[in-house]
Amino acid sequence: MKVIQVGIVGGTGYTGVELLRLLANHPQAEVKVITSRAEDGVRVDTLYPSLRGFYDLSFTVPNVDTLATCDLVFFATPHGVAQAMMPALIERGVRVVDLSADFRIRDQQVWEQWYGQEHGCPELIEKAVYGLPEVNREQIKSAQLVACPGCYPTATQLGFIPLLEQGLVDAGDLIASAASGVSGAGRQGKIDNLMSEVSDSFKAYACGGHRHLPEIEQGLSDILPSQDESVQVTFVPHLLPMIRGIHATLYANLKAPVADIQALFEERYANEPFVDVLPAGSHPQTRTVKSSNICRISVFEPQQRGKVVVLSVIDNLTKGASGQAIQNMNIMFGFEETLGLNQVAILP
Repeated sequence: MKVIQVGIVGGTGYTGVELLRLLANHPQAEVKVITSRAEDGVRVDTLYPSLRGFYDLSFTVPNVDTLATCDLVFFATPHGVAQAMMPALIERGVRVVDLSADFRIRDQQVWEQWYGQEHGCPELIEKAVYGLPEVNREQIKSAQLVACPGCYPTATQLGFIPLLEQGLVDAGDLIASAASGVSGAGRQGKIDNLMSEVSDSFKAYACGGHRHLPEIEQGLSDILPSQDESVQVTFVPHLLPMIRGIHATLYANLKAPVADIQALFEERYANEPFVDVLPAGSHPQTRTVKSSNICRISVFEPQQRGKVVVLSVIDNLTKGASGQAIQNMNIMFGFEETLGLNQVAILP
């Protein structure tokens, strides 16, 4: 099987360097092009000394002709950026995994409402496959354009999916209380993300509405057994005084008693390489998934009162972004799905 040539647009952010870290040891993928307008000409290992000895590459200005020589291009860019180059790359047959939110939401008006700008290439929205492998693995195999899920949506959907697929809970009254490390805000200078601002503190934000909400509701709606129901999620994100990780605490109301919720989750994810359902009574910790592509899940029905509580943890930069993007790449090119992604979480 040939080694594929990979390009990365936007290689200077946290998801970009996470792609570089993971691809450095991928036996079937070679990074051929990495772009950054601000760092044009700078060696990758100068900006990121952790990559010394792994890459002999310099950043270049994005160029469609150069990127079109790649088998696959990752976009690790803020929303709105990928739209400018996407039509030309798609026309030339390049396969793309977009880590931004540009193609995750199928309703153009909803996207424009939440992201505050006009969509640059709405004609490609229908072409995109939502890249949650645990749901869309078959569609991902043949996709040319994959929209990699967001970090909060990944942790939240994986926690709710077993319950909603079986129609066991009230889809119209779901609650997701999720907390992320500060790397989720990206590699940029913001006062609110300074260590002296976040250390020894804990806060909610965007309680009135977060951009990941329509993505979460769309994804959960897609797996409902009956389209007579509609999904409504109360989503409240929080900021944790740590660098990496997401912990989502999810609440749902059972429609009727369920004999063994633990078994339901274990059976649903028995063949999923990157979802680990912990033994009954466990409480997952973010540090047990740090730098890994694993989602660890526990499920409870406290006091048997009909309220299900799911605890779901991921690394926001790995399973929540770059690791999942590479998982999608592996599926698209017929590689073993776990290839390059079997890293053990870092402890302590």
